[in-house]
Amino acid sequence: MCELLGMSANVPTDICFSFSGLMQRGGGTGPHRDGWGIAFYEGKGLRCFHDPAPSVDSEIAGLIKEHPIKSHVVISHIRQANVGEVNLANTHPFTRELWGYTWTFAHNGQLDKKLFDMPLSFYQPVGTTDSEYAFCWLLGEIRQRFPQRPDDTGELKKFVQERCDQLRELGVYNMLLTESRFLFAYCTTKLTWITRRAPFGEASLTDCELTVDFYKETTPNDIVTVIATEPLTDNEEWNRLEAGEMVTFVDGLPI
Repeated sequence: MCELLGMSANVPTDICFSFSGLMQRGGGTGPHRDGWGIAFYEGKGLRCFHDPAPSVDSEIAGLIKEHPIKSHVVISHIRQANVGEVNLANTHPFTRELWGYTWTFAHNGQLDKKLFDMPLSFYQPVGTTDSEYAFCWLLGEIRQRFPQRPDDTGELKKFVQERCDQLRELGVYNMLLTESRFLFAYCTTKLTWITRRAPFGEASLTDCELTVDFYKETTPNDIVTVIATEPLTDNEEWNRLEAGEMVTFVDGLPI
């Protein structure tokens, strides 16, 4: 299975600490050697990095770990291939445009081949993964239901949940999805999250010897939520999503 990493924050925040832990699982402490990717939002702008090589050995991943790119929303993924070859086209996260926003999607799990019988209305996959096909189907469904961006966020959340429930019937479907502000996190088997806010303390990574005192790195008004397949730290209490549960984060908080 692949692993997911997401972040939602109320101030521009780097993800160097969390990514340092995740990248170790890409061929070091974990078996996810089949590529990795990460997407950073700067307003509606998007900065993406993809590499079909293992993240633990990737010089690009090393750059991300050391270079503090500030963002409100981040989605990252390390891949253990089950459908589709190991190549750049099959490397998550995937992106498409809707309503003048670049949507980003990453998926952990495997879906039944019946997925490929579901008709695509607008978007077409570039690669050959079940994940990208599911994204094209999901975003096409959103586009058909909401030709324009809806004013009622609750309607959009409900619709995304319903379509994710549909995809869940086809197998394991853990997902992160965003259009730059709202970060949707949907779980069928494994997805955890933690919100860090004042009073901040120390956090220690599970997969490498790295500890950060967030009190020294933040202001009292900062709110940062990190979502991961498995907890990245061993001295904090993470929340686990239930099967079929979706949480939407905005500015670091669940809504």
